[in-house]
Amino acid sequence: MPDPTPPAADPAVPPATHPTAHPTAHRDTPGLTAPDRTPPPVVPASDGPAAVTDADRAVLAEQLGRVPRGLVAVAARCVCGRPLVVRTAPRLDDGTPFPTTYYLTSPQAVAAVSSVEATGAMKEMTGRLAEDPELAAAHRRAHEAYLADRAELGDVPEIAGISAGGMPHRVKCLHVLVAHALAAGPGVSPFGDETLALVADRWSPDRCTC
Repeated sequence: MPDPTPPAADPAVPPATHPTAHPTAHRDTPGLTAPDRTPPPVVPASDGPAAVTDADRAVLAEQLGRVPRGLVAVAARCVCGRPLVVRTAPRLDDGTPFPTTYYLTSPQAVAAVSSVEATGAMKEMTGRLAEDPELAAAHRRAHEAYLADRAELGDVPEIAGISAGGMPHRVKCLHVLVAHALAAGPGVSPFGDETLALVADRWSPDRCTC
């Protein structure tokens, strides 16, 4: 998942001090061969994406270890109120096109999803797209929904038709797909929902681990 936030140049913003701000992904997570793919409840931001407050910016700087750029809204929150996912402008302030509309910020969620990526799950998921027409159609619908959400934020010709996370033909980045699932709610991103189910014992949006 590309990072829209270069290292902070402002010395007033200190490095993240949260004890889990930069967790190490675990590569020995058991029980991923026959998962329960029922997604857990998702906690989107109340009444849709919410404007980013100063308190949100402080939390995001703590989560990411830097001041993020291109913020439009908080798209999903933990039950404690801290941001989980932000909505990002398709063109950053310096003019750079940025296709990742939904960006996963929670260090705990990032670590949990990284543990699934470390098993090579994306290759298996991509293989299933060729074998399951219904799954492939759902993945394409997620791609189209992602593009529609981004179009609400502006037209950037350089990334026209390009969503994120490998959609619609493959699965490349589970962090992107989970961020989309958290922002949009269940039933939009099939692999985002599936990944949330895979990590539910370790992390869930309806259980605070901040």
